[in-house]
Amino acid sequence: MAYNPKDYYFRKAKAENYAARSVFKIQEIDERFRIIKPGQKVLDLGAAPGSWSQFASMKVGPQGRVLGIDIQAIKLTLPNSVFITADMRDLNLEQVMTEHEITPPFDVVLSDMAPKTTGIRITDQARSMELCELALTTAERFLKPRGNFVAKLFHSDEFETFRKLLRDRFGKVEVLRPKSTRKESKEIYFIALQFEPKKTKA
Repeated sequence: MAYNPKDYYFRKAKAENYAARSVFKIQEIDERFRIIKPGQKVLDLGAAPGSWSQFASMKVGPQGRVLGIDIQAIKLTLPNSVFITADMRDLNLEQVMTEHEITPPFDVVLSDMAPKTTGIRITDQARSMELCELALTTAERFLKPRGNFVAKLFHSDEFETFRKLLRDRFGKVEVLRPKSTRKESKEIYFIALQFEPKKTKA
């Protein structure tokens, strides 16, 4: 079947006023694992064009907060959300939170970050793994105990490596390829539940 950018999920997202079809990935993840609840604080990494933040904003409601960050500008206005255009590798996240009166820790850290693809499979996979590790490092700093973490990885030989990293830090780790993922895509999502911060040795 030929690649169709305007497929069923694209049309459905447009009809429901979501910024992108990717909303149905986080929706399915949330339906299965109940990761986002009313009143929570959510950190959304790689948030552009904003559909995951839209979903999180709706789920956390007026008492919750969403902080979305992406290297590309997010052209949305949501009453309980703040969007920052920046490269996560260069960003002083504590300063951003202080400026916008968002007090960590977060209940949920989401990462739909993906590298600019080169078409060279090994390069793209390595860059995807780097972004997953960056997201995990961020989660370790700002996620509250028993909090939830979601990250996208381009499937590669690093799959088991990353799963082990997560199992060392979370009580439960699941893997899902959402139904709305395009057939040709190599992406897979890790859903890590019940964060267990590593105790510093005395």
